[in-house]
Amino acid sequence: MRALAVTTSLAVLAACTTADTDVPENPRGVALSANQCEFLATEEAGDLALSTIWVPGAEGLPSYCEVTATLNPVEGSDIGVVYRLPEDWNGNVLGIGGGAWLGNTSLDAARDGLLKGYAVMQTNGGHTSTNPWGNEWVIDPVQAADFSYRAIHEMTRTGKNIAERFYGRTHDTAVYSGCSTGGRMGLMEAQRYPADYDAVIVGAPVYTLQVQTSAVFRNQTFAQPQAAFTMPELQMVQDAAVAACDADDGLEDGLINNPRACSWQPRALQCSPGESEGCLSPQQVDALNTLYNGRKAADGSWMMHPMSRGGEAAWGFFNRADGSGQNADPTRGGGLMGLQPVIFGANPVDWENFSEANYMTVRDSDFAEMYEAKNPDLSAFFERGGKLMLWHGENDAGPSPVLSNDYARAVNAQNTEAPGQFSYYLVPGMGHCAGGPGADRIDYLGAMEDWLESGSAPDRLIGTKADSDLVRPHCAWPDVARYDGAGDANDPSNWTCVPRS
Repeated sequence: MRALAVTTSLAVLAACTTADTDVPENPRGVALSANQCEFLATEEAGDLALSTIWVPGAEGLPSYCEVTATLNPVEGSDIGVVYRLPEDWNGNVLGIGGGAWLGNTSLDAARDGLLKGYAVMQTNGGHTSTNPWGNEWVIDPVQAADFSYRAIHEMTRTGKNIAERFYGRTHDTAVYSGCSTGGRMGLMEAQRYPADYDAVIVGAPVYTLQVQTSAVFRNQTFAQPQAAFTMPELQMVQDAAVAACDADDGLEDGLINNPRACSWQPRALQCSPGESEGCLSPQQVDALNTLYNGRKAADGSWMMHPMSRGGEAAWGFFNRADGSGQNADPTRGGGLMGLQPVIFGANPVDWENFSEANYMTVRDSDFAEMYEAKNPDLSAFFERGGKLMLWHGENDAGPSPVLSNDYARAVNAQNTEAPGQFSYYLVPGMGHCAGGPGADRIDYLGAMEDWLESGSAPDRLIGTKADSDLVRPHCAWPDVARYDGAGDANDPSNWTCVPRS
């Protein structure tokens, strides 16, 4: 049961330090209580409206002080934030990212951090919409900037100071973790605000609007005459690809560990004359080849990122596979259609015939310049000792792992510190951020803690699967896991990390 809800008016907390004599001292390891939570909300220091609630431990979670506020760093900005400060603090703060076109202030997102003792920092991203694909609020330039880069930074800056006031001392380490849009937010932090975090964990980042243009072009490909797919047909394609390439890693387990080395061709499923069941039309075969190969613009950039062999059954999430040829994308181009006013202005866009010229307009737009987190120069972050962990599911039907592969190569090429401070992991069989047939349950935060303590990035992450005995190692890129040929396949010691072909 919640208790002790208090609201008051506070000063700009950035000006507060542990030198203030009215702050109750709390050295690391000393448990806090509801009294400190109430005290935090009754301090008199200025303008920031702050509410606190002491939440007793329940459902396995520790007791914690929940702090809510609205930040107004610039005129018109209303950034909602939630801070959850556990009674048994580990001395560190953890920032959490959002998803799609939303922030994330849910308790579920804070759970792992709270269980490990982190003071958890969260934000709504600067707007109150609850529709993950409804981003019409971007017409407000302040909200657009808040979501693009400002909300996470202000959440972090203020959250560190609130934690300091609550615990009576500064934090030891600041860690960030986010997937999808949260991954983009994490890259933005490392690129734009390199002093905010000591360690950044980034999953499947939607870091450029090429993800959105890919969604539009993919849906366009599905919608070509006789190129539409039903879900059973996509499953048939996946089964054929897996059957052809599953054993390339030394074990037939239903997973393709290295999809881009899989040479299976969809023409193997093309209908013979007179066939119409359990096979593919020539147009479907062409569509698959287009989706596997991707599409590039004249400048060499990806208009549509390639999709992976072995993950086809998940494609219907982003492209309605009903066999009708009217495969409306439920994500509205990953939200690109909602950006029409800020990218194309009053110019109409024929989304069914989205073109390379339209793509270039997106990439050259002012919104892309503000929103994208594509800069591989992380020298300022690395020079401070920052650690960046990047991961991506091989079966991701949204942002392609090719997008992360490209960023990983660019980071390694541009930063001399990368070998010791940047590590990347591809997860076979994982969908977007989670799910799929692969071993998708991974303790990224625990792995980062080990990295920070040992000084060495993990050479592999261990993944498990809910309701399954599946256990697999996920090797640091560019290596890939190969089964040794003997012993329990669910024992990671029977796998070796080998160079990726």
